[in-house]
Amino acid sequence: MPNNSRHGSGSYHAKKSAHAYLKIFLLVILTVGFAVSAYAFRLYSQAKTAVNATYRPVDNKEVSTNIKNGKPLSILLLGVDTGAEGRIDKGNSDTMILATVNKDKEKVNLVSIPRDTMAKMQYKNSSKFNIQKINAAYNLGSSSMAISTVEKLVNVPIDYYVTIDMSALSKIVDAVGGIDVDVPFSFNYDWQNFKKGKMHLNGKQALAYSRMRYEDPDNDYGRQKRQQQVIKGIINSAMSLNTLTNFEKIMNTLSDSVATNLSFDDMLSVYENYKKASKNIKSDHIQGRNAWIDGASYQVAPTSELQRISNKLRKSLELDAEKLSNEETKQNKLNPNFFANEESENYTVFTPAQQASLTGSSDSTSSYGSSSDYGSDTFSSVGNP
Repeated sequence: MPNNSRHGSGSYHAKKSAHAYLKIFLLVILTVGFAVSAYAFRLYSQAKTAVNATYRPVDNKEVSTNIKNGKPLSILLLGVDTGAEGRIDKGNSDTMILATVNKDKEKVNLVSIPRDTMAKMQYKNSSKFNIQKINAAYNLGSSSMAISTVEKLVNVPIDYYVTIDMSALSKIVDAVGGIDVDVPFSFNYDWQNFKKGKMHLNGKQALAYSRMRYEDPDNDYGRQKRQQQVIKGIINSAMSLNTLTNFEKIMNTLSDSVATNLSFDDMLSVYENYKKASKNIKSDHIQGRNAWIDGASYQVAPTSELQRISNKLRKSLELDAEKLSNEETKQNKLNPNFFANEESENYTVFTPAQQASLTGSSDSTSSYGSSSDYGSDTFSSVGNP
């Protein structure tokens, strides 16, 4: 009997001890779970607040439902180098990249548009004739004009835009833990040294890497390629799990330096449903020709090049190809000598009245509005020299 009593008592205490440990274990699990949930909710709330601060819809443009419906989407990326963070409503858009994202094909296309590309400005409530360097569109009419001008140039609908103050780029790169790039050649710029080959860049280095222009043998085209490398690097780093600890930094950086018509829910849906496409990013650009127009240096894109880019982008958006017919193709047709002679850099912009005279049309205002719309700025140069 005593022996049985001792065994029974030991078994009872062992069970009681096990239950105690189980309760403690469950308590720890619940505590950790609560803490994680609270932290996740805090991050979610902070992220939503930060993103809401960047939301700016486009005037007279319907909100796209492509993300909601899982369809291919197009995003115009505008880099504004104002020299002061938070001033994203002024200045020229020195970086213009049109991105298309196809979820089903798991592919992203990035097409850079040279900032000196000749383009007709597309006004919201006027058909005023005004040809400029394309980077002036943002200066003249903010993101709305930039979007409509690019849409008309390549005949591609643009669903969303993202404008970023380039001076804040360094903070974004630092927030994602830096980026990896393949430096095409060695150079020094803005007190930063770059050696040919693979490099991991911090924010300050990435900003200098994306800004340098004149030391590049390909000039602005070379800079466009490096800017695309930086964008790819940011996307790759941002998609990595080890950047979650820097999530707050990223959100805080965005709130003061970015404007977009992407809502918070849109961004979550892109991250969740279009994520695989980020692993397959293809780069391209509009290749123009050097041209002097009214004493200013421009890049004029041949009609065949504009058509190539249009076809490529429309295909990625699962749209049928269409023959381009816009102001740029009209001007190209009126400059046969420029395209016949590869060495020629003299290009003439013809006003609607001049076009009517050349073509013999009596209705010179049917496509452009009244002559009062032309004013003294029928042609001027607002874009950067």
